[in-house]
Amino acid sequence: MTEETTSKKPAVLFVCSKNGGKSQLAAGLMRDLAGDAIAVFSAGTKPGKSLNPQAVDSLAELGIDVTGEYPKPVTDEVLDTVDAVIVLGTEAKLEPHEGTRFEVWETDEPSERGIEGMERMRLVRDDIKNRVQKLHAELTGN
Repeated sequence: MTEETTSKKPAVLFVCSKNGGKSQLAAGLMRDLAGDAIAVFSAGTKPGKSLNPQAVDSLAELGIDVTGEYPKPVTDEVLDTVDAVIVLGTEAKLEPHEGTRFEVWETDEPSERGIEGMERMRLVRDDIKNRVQKLHAELTGN
């Protein structure tokens, strides 16, 4: 590693298939938690047209505003920038990028237990929030 890469702040990319729900939840939660300490990106392997309104509402319940966010594709430029790639759920398929931490988070899926709507989204959000807090601690050493 060069001196330049060791002094830069850690960067993380959250990926799901549409970049409308889980990866946006993770990115919003990490931005809220980390402030400027971590560069946060989110993307989708097959970006949708808009964010999941329930995902947006579930973040708003925590005082997190994701206005202006939109589904984006995974790009080589972002993959080359980040230190960690986190794939949320099993739908998105992405090859590990050499030299980059790569994890797949098999997130809670309440719909498999018959839980839908905002109740489902809050459970998904809270599962992701716990994982984001752990990742934040690992990336920042706090």
